[in-house]
Amino acid sequence: MEVEFSVLRRQYQRYEKEWEEAGLRVMRSGQYILGEEVRKFENEFAKYLGVRHCVGVGNGLDALRLALEGLGIGAGDEVIVPANTFIATALAVSETGAKPVFVDVDLYFGICASEIERAVTKNTKAVMVVHLYGQPCDMDSIMEVSRKHNLYVVEDCAQSHGAYYRGCLTGTFGDVACFSFYPTKPIGALGDAGAVVTNQLDVAERVRMLRNYGSQKKYQHELLGYNSRMDEIQAAFLQVALRHEREGANERQKIAAMYLKEIKNDKMILPQLREGTEHVFHIFPIFPAQGFEREEICNYFKAHGVYTQIHYPIPCHLEECYKDLSYHVGDIPYAEYCAASEISLPMYIGMTIEEAEYVIQVANDFPR
Repeated sequence: MEVEFSVLRRQYQRYEKEWEEAGLRVMRSGQYILGEEVRKFENEFAKYLGVRHCVGVGNGLDALRLALEGLGIGAGDEVIVPANTFIATALAVSETGAKPVFVDVDLYFGICASEIERAVTKNTKAVMVVHLYGQPCDMDSIMEVSRKHNLYVVEDCAQSHGAYYRGCLTGTFGDVACFSFYPTKPIGALGDAGAVVTNQLDVAERVRMLRNYGSQKKYQHELLGYNSRMDEIQAAFLQVALRHEREGANERQKIAAMYLKEIKNDKMILPQLREGTEHVFHIFPIFPAQGFEREEICNYFKAHGVYTQIHYPIPCHLEECYKDLSYHVGDIPYAEYCAASEISLPMYIGMTIEEAEYVIQVANDFPR
């Protein structure tokens, strides 16, 4: 048997009629940019989260950048960022002219409140919270520290659509939250798309202008804006994906529960789950036990037809593009450990129980 890391066509095949009806509806409408489909998705997504405002944008990176600019963050400001995240989280800060300040994370891979406290300076304006792999961060502690220092909280929910912290969805705690709808995400488009959500009208209005050349009225440009508009066709596809969000979450959680219960190999360390949260398992990470190498385990899985991936092999503070910030190996130890060790097991909508059982069998057989 072979088990791919992700097979996007399975989700398409499951909801084929709905996807195709959505696409045809847009093509026949003659309205392809910032029309009724975008407005409808924005309203539906805001209602789903329980927030007042949603602004559809071109992708997840744009959502982060526009959210920061919507809060007025720019040159001379500092934003605290976890070091073990996809580079987009940090790039968004840099693109505003602000400086990312990288900190370490806790055993659940979320930014650590005590690390935030230590990193605050007179220039700190915001904290970027990343609910990595689909597991919520410790929002109570993070919000307490952030409010103490009068910092904005920006939630990067690119991997946590549908995840709950103490009964509330991620994306509803901070001043603003950002979502990517890249096709592999828990709520995925069939192309690039993103969204900014907030309860603050002034922030939402500013982001709406920024996404459309800094304009509210055609040819009148109040801000130095961008072209980052969600396409009508992606908004239509996202309405389909949103309708089935809970089905996908339940499916991934079922497979994750199997992995957690049935992988019994002391050569592999399984992820810990934060109490009081509902993890949606966008990614299921494992780590080699001491004395074993990541490459050895990945090669073993591949040799037996199981295709894994690695997220993210270089922590942000050690990326070449941030060498001018003068971080060194050893500065942020747990994030560096995660980068050097993490292995992602197959996990996607449409994955069969038989495929999950085979992944478990291969994991338990290592090493022979």
